[in-house]
Amino acid sequence: MNSNELKSLQAPLKEKYKADPDAAIVTLKVEGNIGDGIACSINSGRSMIEAGLHPATGGTGMLACSGDLLLEALVACAGVTLTAVATAIGIEITAGTIKAEGDLDFKGTLGVSKEAPVGFMNIRLQFNLRSNASPEQIESLKKLTERYCVIYQTLVRGAAIQTEYLAI
Repeated sequence: MNSNELKSLQAPLKEKYKADPDAAIVTLKVEGNIGDGIACSINSGRSMIEAGLHPATGGTGMLACSGDLLLEALVACAGVTLTAVATAIGIEITAGTIKAEGDLDFKGTLGVSKEAPVGFMNIRLQFNLRSNASPEQIESLKKLTERYCVIYQTLVRGAAIQTEYLAI
């Protein structure tokens, strides 16, 4: 896809959202079912994932770890955003990889230490790109990718989360 094709694909959506701002609000939905043992089957409507404990918390390593899923979502979103931005601003990327690493202290998750945080302490996101873009263009690509990547922005800004527990 080239810049003109992307712009013509997105132009009607942008106009629609300008005319009707509420039309831009979309609710994504995923459902999980508690499984056998300590597991959760996640169904997004596109794929089924069986998630379980990380080996550092007693898991076998045979099921997806939610921490890995978070990093995978970050890499996927950053990759899609980067390629869309590059296409829109006319930067050719001939190859590339995106890597995410995150540091967890499982003492927090297992309740071994109240001082240890639960969750990622640090996340590193690395882009390795083959492109003929100038350093200025790469800086622009970086800035715009970080600005428009939904998962990146959610992690950086945080999001309000509401929980509800119902007896069924």
